[in-house]
Amino acid sequence: MYGLIGKMNAAPGQRDAVIAILRQSTSKLPGCLSYVIALDPTDSDGIWITEVWDSQASHDASLQLPAVQQAIAQARPLIAGFGPRYETEPVGGAGLEG
Repeated sequence: MYGLIGKMNAAPGQRDAVIAILRQSTSKLPGCLSYVIALDPTDSDGIWITEVWDSQASHDASLQLPAVQQAIAQARPLIAGFGPRYETEPVGGAGLEG
């Protein structure tokens, strides 16, 4: 499995709009075992995203999907930047076989 944990910084006041775009575009991603979008409780513009994929290839392929490309284009003007990003190797957990 392949995992990512990263922080996205929405432009001031745009966090809810960015989250709406993310939620709409991540409901059906081939190979995605888990995609969690979370509010940063200490940063009113911060969004944490935790992803688990069956492989890095599935993650990379997802970035080419038309729905994902459209979401990226729609969200780009609402994103101020990105914080830390960590790659992980999930080995199991609730809802995951490993």
